[in-house]
Amino acid sequence: MLIDIALDAVGSDKAPEPEIRGAVLACRALPVRVHLIGPEPDLRDLLDEHLENEDLPIVIHHASERIAMEEKAAQAVRSKRDSSMRVGLKLVREGKVSGFVTAGNTGAAMATAKMVLGALPGVDRPALATPMPTSKGNPCVLLDVGANVDCKAHNLEQFAVMGEMYARSVLKIHKPRVGLLSIGEEETKGNELTREAFPLLKALPIHFIGNVEGRDIFNGNADVIVCDGFVGNVALKTSEGIGRFVRDALRESLTRTVTAQVGALLSRRAFNDFRRRLDYTEYGGAPLLGVRGVCIIGHGSSNDNAIYNGIRVAYEFAKAGTNERIEREFAGRQKHSVAAHEAGHDDPVQ
Repeated sequence: MLIDIALDAVGSDKAPEPEIRGAVLACRALPVRVHLIGPEPDLRDLLDEHLENEDLPIVIHHASERIAMEEKAAQAVRSKRDSSMRVGLKLVREGKVSGFVTAGNTGAAMATAKMVLGALPGVDRPALATPMPTSKGNPCVLLDVGANVDCKAHNLEQFAVMGEMYARSVLKIHKPRVGLLSIGEEETKGNELTREAFPLLKALPIHFIGNVEGRDIFNGNADVIVCDGFVGNVALKTSEGIGRFVRDALRESLTRTVTAQVGALLSRRAFNDFRRRLDYTEYGGAPLLGVRGVCIIGHGSSNDNAIYNGIRVAYEFAKAGTNERIEREFAGRQKHSVAAHEAGHDDPVQ
């Protein structure tokens, strides 16, 4: 049975070419039906060129408006009621598709998702989670990476629960190690936010390993790392910049120093493997955790491989029922909290 995924066909910087190519790749490799959202006449002509009489499960839903990257999110969400984002997320809300993928304006995507889908019960603020490469091969989930610039301690507590659930259900990590991003491993280190959040995370029924530092994002010592959106976004963008610098410097060094044909071939293979490990297009985008539906947000510079992997992540996310698991987790915690509160009031000592 095919899983239906909606794709914002006019989201990326070079849309709709990467979206259509990525949709074709996904439908060839995955059991999905892709719903392209955008201006139907333009998409139809371009899609026909790429299909070349190939019968793939791709359908088009017309949307007359596009939210550009430079637009202010709040204003665009209110004024453009037939945007590709709103049309695609409505399909999720109505149960016609199992997930939505966009490489468009991140702020607009988050605002539209919160407005159209709503937050899961018990979640105050949705969070963007992104997998980061590590030296041990398995990715580390970093959240929040930009949805919430200012946070309270209980927000980080909720991020920890959602990130741990994502790592278990989608990344298949049996017992994810969850760390709190700070400037030192000691419990007393950090700012006011991390010091307040530490005991909250410690009390959760998860494998909390305490404070971790920036280097732990890449060394594989943690499977989930929690922080506020300001710190997370800076860490993410810094990591991307370092990755590009190392990749370009390594390519330059190999070109200068490797002369033998066999050595060049081996070095090229090693370099290509290294490049894939650092390539953001292999990870497909960041799921917006905590909304009532699957929403994957990718880079504006996404190419066809990034779009393909965004669809793959949405497919895996929907297939694993991660949103439903997170909702059940929060519902169970709320019931436990209510029961404990009532028990406290019934205690004659109180």
